[in-house]
Formats: sequence, C-alpha cells, structure tokens
Amino acid sequence: MTLDTLLLFMIASVALAITPGPTMLLAMSNGIAGGMRAAVWGIAGASLGTAILVAVVALGLGSLLAASEGLFNAIRVAGVAYLVWLGVKMWRSEPIDIHAALAASPADILRGRTAFLRSLTVALSNPKTLLFFAAFLPQFVTTTSPQIQQYVVLGTIFIGIDTCVMLGYAAAGTQAVRWLSRRSLRMVNRGCAAGMWLLAATLAVWRRPGA
Repeated sequence: MTLDTLLLFMIASVALAITPGPTMLLAMSNGIAGGMRAAVWGIAGASLGTAILVAVVALGLGSLLAASEGLFNAIRVAGVAYLVWLGVKMWRSEPIDIHAALAASPADILRGRTAFLRSLTVALSNPKTLLFFAAFLPQFVTTTSPQIQQYVVLGTIFIGIDTCVMLGYAAAGTQAVRWLSRRSLRMVNRGCAAGMWLLAATLAVWRRPGA
C-alpha cells in the first residue's frame, strides 16, 4: 500500500463521512438530548459498529451476505424496522431543559449507555453499509501483501475520520441546545426523525447491483 493510495483513501473517506447518515443524525440527536457526554458514548458505539463491519469484510464474511439474498433481506427488514422505531422515538422526544442538563447526575451515565447501544445497533443493522465496505475497502488493498494488516490500517483511518465528523455533528447538537428555543429544538428532533424515516425508506427499496 503506497502513500498515494492512503491519501486517496483518506480523501474518499472524508467525502463519505460528511454525508449525513443514520450515525451522523444520531450524533447530533445525542448532542441535543444528552450533551457531549451522551454524544461521545454514542460515537463510541457507532465506531465499534464500524470496526466490526470492517473486521467482517477483512475476514471475507461480507461475501456470505452478498451471496445470500435471504440473509440480506432479513437484516434489511430488521434495519428498516429499527430506523423507523428510532424515528418515532426522536419525533416524540421532548427538547432538553438546558438548566437541568447542566446539573450532573447519575442519569447521565445511563443515558450514555443508551446512546452507545442505540448507535451500535444502527451501525450493525444496515446491510447496505457492509456491502459498501465489501466493495470499497478492497480497492485500496494490495493483494500481494498481507491483507489483514492493510484492513487494520484502512479501518483505523476511516474510523478516525468518521469519529471526527461525528464529533462535529454532536458539537452542533450541543450548541443547538444552547442557542435555539425549545420549539426550535423540537423541530430539529423531528427533522432528525424525518431523516431516519427517509433512510429507512431508502434501505427498504434499495437493491444491490445485479439483484
């Protein structure tokens, strides 16, 4: 793997990371609902999910999903249902009271764990992401060299870039809490919910090339 290949991969990863997706919307939503503490927990969950998907591709298991229409559809249905449910939760959620949020409490830990599990589930419940990684990552891997180490390097770079972008989304969410009215925050929550439903609809109708 050459330096030029790594630079090209980094540019492509930045372009992919800044595109709004479910984990990015969750980062912003977690920042609004629980501040940076909850958002960081959620980012950790999303990053762990991405690491698992990269490991699955590196081990060659992504080809199993690509070959099995039944398995792909089962995971897709589960992913669509979860995104719809998450959108309903966001739509119904009440905007945070900034004065109450500034007072630290043990509930912050529970909220953080909830954000972690929610983001991890979203990251793992999208078969489209796994197939994308299966098609994207091998283009930057040199087949004549040990491949596992290269996947580790590529996965680390992508997760690092993705984490930085999610932190930006989360920071935007925390600033929204401070500067927007409760009515405006409710609209932001519902906008994120609508985004989740749009992503669910996209996943529901998406077909793999050649399918």
